[in-house]
Order: sequence, then C-alpha cells, then structure tokens
Amino acid sequence: MFYLPIAEIEINLFVILFFGFIVGFMSGLFGVGGGFLMTPLLIFLGIPPSTAVGTESVQILGSSVSGAIAHSRKKNIDYEIGIFLLIGGIFGSTVGVVLFNFLKESGDIDLIINILYVIFLLVIGSLMLIESTISLMRPDKTIDSSFKRRKRRFLDFLPLKLRFRHSGIYISILLPILVGMITGFLASLMGVGGGFIMVPAMIYLFRMGTVSAIGTSLFQIVFVTLNVSILQATYNFSVDLILAIFLLVGGVIGAQYGSKYTSKFKGEQIRIFLALIVIIVCIKMGIELINEPLMNSRIIIQDAY
Repeated sequence: MFYLPIAEIEINLFVILFFGFIVGFMSGLFGVGGGFLMTPLLIFLGIPPSTAVGTESVQILGSSVSGAIAHSRKKNIDYEIGIFLLIGGIFGSTVGVVLFNFLKESGDIDLIINILYVIFLLVIGSLMLIESTISLMRPDKTIDSSFKRRKRRFLDFLPLKLRFRHSGIYISILLPILVGMITGFLASLMGVGGGFIMVPAMIYLFRMGTVSAIGTSLFQIVFVTLNVSILQATYNFSVDLILAIFLLVGGVIGAQYGSKYTSKFKGEQIRIFLALIVIIVCIKMGIELINEPLMNSRIIIQDAY
C-alpha cells in the first residue's frame, strides 16, 4: 500500500499499473484517450472525483502519445483535420478548466462529474451500439462507403470548406473546430481524451474512414490533454503526480500493444466493442450515483433513532 498525498488515500500501486495497462491497450485499439474508463475506475477505488479527473489527464497524455506515434508510422493520421480539431480543443479545454475551478470552489464538482459521465456514456454508447450492429448486419455495405454515397446534408452547406486529401473528404473547417471545442471542454471536466465522442463524430459527420479517424483522434488528444494537464496542475492543484506516473507507465505499454490489433478488426467490430464497454461503465456509474444518496439517507435515519 502507498499513500497518495493529493488524493489523501492509501492504494496498491500494482493495481494502478494493471488498470493503466488495460486502459492504455484500449487507447491504442479504439483511438480514445481511455479516460472514460479510467476516471470511473479511479473513483471506484476511492480517489476523489476532482483528483481523478485532473490526474487522469496526465495518463491520457502519455498513452495517447504512444498510440499516436504508432498510428503515425502507419500513416493513419490526417494532420490537416487534426490541426482544426486542435484549435477548437485548446479553446474548449481552457474554458473547461476555468469552469472546473469554479465548481470545485462551490463544492459541486464531484456530483457534476458523476452526472456527466452517466448521461454522456449512456447516449454515446447506445447510439454507437445500435448503429454499429445494424452496419455489421449488412456485409455488402461497409460504413465508410455507404456514407460517401448518401445525399447531401445540411452540414454540406456550411461555409469555409476545404478538401482534405488524406481522408478524401470535402467539409467545412467549422465542423472539426466545433467538435474539437466540445471534446476539449469535456476533457477538462470529465478527465477524458474525448475520443469516445470525437471518433464517432469524424466517422458519422466528417465521413472519414474508421482507422484514419482513430489516428487523427489520438493526435488531437495528445495536445489537448497536455494543455489540460498543465492547467489542472497549476490552476486547480488537482494532479497527483505519483498516481499519474504509475498510470502513465502502464498506459504507455498498453497503448503499444493495443495499436497492433486495430487493423485486425472491422470498423464496425471496433465500434461495437467500444460501445459495450461504454455502456457497462455507464451502468456502474449510475448504480453508484443512486446508491450514494440511499446510503446517506439510511445513515440519517439510523442517527435519528
């Protein structure tokens, strides 16, 4: 057992290394930072939600760097789209850290974090599972080719359109900037890389290929989580460096192994796996959120007697 000074609890560091490896593996496989899973796991282990969010950004940074390097070697990153995602991400994450500080001072940050997780994981996980299952049941039409044949949408009429040669798409730069802002904002409030929103958005809204979306997502996550980590450590003092280091070691190793398996699965299969994991974590978070007030009410009743 080891005492964590910022989290103010004792914890088994081998458990942290193991969870870091598992989440890092999924980061490389799914193209997400892994925070959507690691932050709840830290909370389940007794880490205060505010410290879990701030510290997890450091772990996401390390595992995303490792995963992004691996995908860069395979030329899976569209750097042009990544830059516009990054512009929005830096702005959104900076605003989010300021709001995080305000909520922390008011004492509402822990409840807000738990509620946000339940809502976003339920919505994203359900939508991904439904769409991916339907796509997998149509073997004659892959998701990437079917998107390219669809009729024009209102998104296609947005201004400031550019052609991104690597991904073979022609979209407004406002789309990646907006998606970057949303994911950056969530990264600072929820301790996530934002990949569980960004990857589906790039596939369904930008009409990018799944593998390219995964690599580009990791590229943006690297720089946004760097910004969040610095701000959380210096502005909110919510980063436990000892915890972060052990998460980082496990995450970096895991991401290298995970990235090797991306090309071995179909895009639909990858999204189904990710959706199932998201829903499982959502259910666990929801149960914890409901049980806490029930436990508090029982304690109050017992004290009354």
